[in-house]
This record gives sequence, C-alpha cells and structure tokens, in this order.
Amino acid sequence: MQQGQDQQEGATGRAPAFVFIFITVLLDMLSIGIIIPVLPKLILEFMGGAVDNAAEMLGIFMSVWALMQFIASPVMGALSDRFGRRPVVLASNLGLGVDYLIMATAPALWVLFIGRILAGIFGATVSAAQAYIADITPPEKRAAAFGMLGAAFGMGFVLGPALGGILGHYSLRLPFYVAASMSLANFLYGFFVLPESLKTELRTPFRLRSANPLAALKFLGRSGTLMRLGAINFILTMSHQVLPAVAVLYMGYRYHWGEREVGFMLAGVGVATMVVQGGLVKPMVAFMGEKRAMILGLVAGIIGFSIYGSAPTGQLFLIGIPIMAFWGASQASISALMTKEVDPEEQGRLQGVGASLGGLAGMVGPWSFAWLFAFAVNPARVTTVPGLPFFAAACILLAGALIGLGVRSRKPDAPPPVA
Repeated sequence: MQQGQDQQEGATGRAPAFVFIFITVLLDMLSIGIIIPVLPKLILEFMGGAVDNAAEMLGIFMSVWALMQFIASPVMGALSDRFGRRPVVLASNLGLGVDYLIMATAPALWVLFIGRILAGIFGATVSAAQAYIADITPPEKRAAAFGMLGAAFGMGFVLGPALGGILGHYSLRLPFYVAASMSLANFLYGFFVLPESLKTELRTPFRLRSANPLAALKFLGRSGTLMRLGAINFILTMSHQVLPAVAVLYMGYRYHWGEREVGFMLAGVGVATMVVQGGLVKPMVAFMGEKRAMILGLVAGIIGFSIYGSAPTGQLFLIGIPIMAFWGASQASISALMTKEVDPEEQGRLQGVGASLGGLAGMVGPWSFAWLFAFAVNPARVTTVPGLPFFAAACILLAGALIGLGVRSRKPDAPPPVA
C-alpha cells in the first residue's frame, strides 16, 4: 500500500518538477547563448584583429573549456548520485554567475582564459539535469522528455544569441554582465522552488573511481549497445563543436555578418531546434522508434553541414537551418536508449559519463575545426575553402550513422545487463 502511495505521489509531482528543471535549463542556456556572438569577437579584439590567429585561440579556449567538462562531469554525476541533483545544480548556477562577472571585467586575455576554465567546471552539471529527467520519467517516455529538454536548449538559443548580438553591438562586455545576472537569478529560483528528484534510498556512496573520467568511460563497456551509443554520442558532440568553434568567424569572413546578423541567425537555429525537439521528436519516436529517429537525425546533420559548408551566400546558408534542426532527434533518442541500459540509481553516473564524452569531444573538436578553418582561410594560400570544417563535420556524422545501424536496443521492461 505504501508503494502505491509513493507511486501516486511521484506521478503527482512529476509534472511540476519537470517544469522546474525545464526553466532551470532554459535560464542556463540563456546565460550561455547570450555570450556566443561576442566571445569570438572579444578574443579577436585581444588578438589585434587577426582572424586566423583569433580562430586558433578560440579553438584553444574551447578545448580547455571541454577539458574541464571532461574532468568535472563524472565528478558532478557521481556527486548527484550521492547527495541528490538539487545541490549540484544550484552550485553550478552560483558558480557560473560569479564566473561571468570575472569574464565581464577581464582586463587581459589570460583573465578571460581563467574565466573559461571556471565556466567549464561549473557548466559540467548538465549531467545532473539529465539525470533529474531520468529520475522523474518512465523509460518509455524519456525520448520525449529529453526532446523537451532539448527544446529548453533551443529556446535558450532563440533568445540568448539574439539578445547577445543586440547587446554586443553596443559593448562586447555587456552580454557577460547580463549572463551573470541570469545565472544568479537561476540560482535564486532553484533555491526556492526546485525539489529534489532522487530518493534517499536510491543514493549511492561517492567513489573516486566512479568520478575518474578515464575509469568512468569503462562504464560503457558493460554492453555492446551502450558502447555503440556512447561512440555515437561522442561523434555527435564532436561534429557539433564546429558551430561554436568557427561559425561566428566563418560568417563574418564569408558573408560579412556582424554581431546582430549572427545573433539573429543563431536565434533562427534555436527556433528550428525548439520546434523539432519540443514538438516533433515525440511523434517521430512513436512512429519510427528511437533507433530510426536517431539515424534520421544523423542524416539530417550530414545534409545540413554540407549546405553550411558549400553555401556561397548567407541566404543559401539559411536553407540548411531547418534541415539541421532534425539532428536533434538523434540526441534525444541516444539519451533515451542509453538510460534503458542502466539501473535507476546509476542514472547520474551514466549522464556524467555522457557529459565526460562530450568533454572529450570538446577537447579535440574545437581545436581541430579551428585549425582547419585557419588553414582554409590562410591569406598565404592561393585558394581558400572556408567551408572545409563543415565538410569535415559531415564526414564525422556519416561514421556515426554507420555505427548506429548496428544498435540493438533492449525493450523498456527488460532488466539492465549485469555489470
């Protein structure tokens, strides 16, 4: 009888809890998205206006940020399994708020660099938010729930980059102050209204071996399906790095777009992403299943990146945005498939491993794509191919689609494999 009462209470609290975490993620993405149009330009300013040097430095900035994600994500995931999701999410919001203030007042490039290191550490709690969703959502509904979480990301990138582009037109530092206020407001919001999702009896002790990023990757080896999904997740994240690594500089170089144009374009990307992940992922998964939705998303990414790299004008570049938006179906499906492979008390660890994979991809991807772009636009070269990084990202996604063909998912009610 007690079990039935617990289930009823859980079902009752599920909807408002999801709204809380949705808004929390939305505010996080707003604070991140608002600096996207201006961070490369601020680095360019510190680098004296040299585009190729700024591209290489931006790649270093992003790789170090991802290194911090790689190290901190499994730690945050393990901490959320031990102490709950709520305190980890709140600590992240508070830390990011202080960090954005540091970057807003950075007098030199090295201070901005330290700010990105701290942002990588405090931004490593997306795993706790995803584990929160896994806590409150039954397995068969997780793809749709992760799709809605993706819609929060998309909504943040609708308003964030557009606002950042407008504010950055007046001052490159103003968006950092606004991002700081958003993160601190998010902390206050979560402190008063965000409930805990992980029951006390499901919490597990914190172990350093579980928090070790290299040892955490061995977690994927418990099943062939989990390993394949982890590889695809890595590839997906790796290819995505081309957008923050070179998109702003690419658009300025090839299409002569300024902060406002880039901000509105990124807002368009956010709208398309929000429509697909918030409204189309659920019926897509219901109609074709998670595996096929994953493959379809990867193929859409291949086509979208090919359009981005080959478009000779900004108008043709925009054609790729609605196509590219469908690759969000792959991320939601991968996340849902992976959660079915582990026990409920290991969801935080799983999401930490996933975020750690993202950090590993982020270490390699930004520097690699930035180097490709710097190589492609080097003024010493007779022929320039500015779209080269996007073509490389399309090839990477093709490898992911081929791996995805071999995925064999368990049914939602099947027990997870024994470690």
